[in-house]
Amino acid sequence: MLLLLVALAGIGPLWWLFKGALSGTQELLRNPAALWPAVTQWSNLSDAWTQLDIGHYLLNTVVYAVGAALTQVLVAVTAGFALSVLRPRFGPVVYGAILATLFVPGTVSLVALYLTIIDLPGLHVNIANTPWAIWLPAGAHAFNVLIAKQFFDTLPRELFEAASVDGASSLRMLWQIAMPLSRPMMFAIGLLSLIGAWKDFIWPLIAMSDPTRQPLSVALPRLAQNADQALLLAGMLISTIPPLIVFIVFQRQVVQGVGFSGLKG
Repeated sequence: MLLLLVALAGIGPLWWLFKGALSGTQELLRNPAALWPAVTQWSNLSDAWTQLDIGHYLLNTVVYAVGAALTQVLVAVTAGFALSVLRPRFGPVVYGAILATLFVPGTVSLVALYLTIIDLPGLHVNIANTPWAIWLPAGAHAFNVLIAKQFFDTLPRELFEAASVDGASSLRMLWQIAMPLSRPMMFAIGLLSLIGAWKDFIWPLIAMSDPTRQPLSVALPRLAQNADQALLLAGMLISTIPPLIVFIVFQRQVVQGVGFSGLKG
């Protein structure tokens, strides 16, 4: 019974969104709790795609989400490898500082982060309204580094010691030993990062002030001010389908990747 209630709590909003996307605006206002529209309007999906320009914002979202996921995987794997395998002298201090950021709310650093992207340190360039404004801050994700380090801690150190004796460099050990063995962990980090970047709202809202460069998570609330309610729900449904399909297809790999990392609970 409890499992059924949990399933209904999760499926219910998705079903209402699906039903609302196929309903007329007047019917939505007149009978919002109906399980199915009296007149199914499949044309809402195509109308939302063309009239609200959902395709353009969807492409923006894909570019930002995929780039952010790749950045997070790259940073997590290299940082986790360095802290777990190379073990530099000040590694514990760096690792403690990384973990300390988990206790800092993300909203606290938004002002400092915005000032950074409008005047990138060292380069003095403005990367606001560019994909780099989404990709680079995404790399600073302490939880992913934690997952990667915990995974590398489970690998036998004899592998890396033998490679070091044979003259392998740190980069070669990372590329030829660590990364092939860490594919489940990398896949889990990449997929979770992809879904997180897909639904992110606050930072893209700040970093992408140009309406033409905004992702769906930012564009849809802005379009809600003038768009037809049924078309808006159709746009929301379109934005929900890709990450939902990806997670359903690859959920086993996510569980395996996090499980292999050694994290419990």
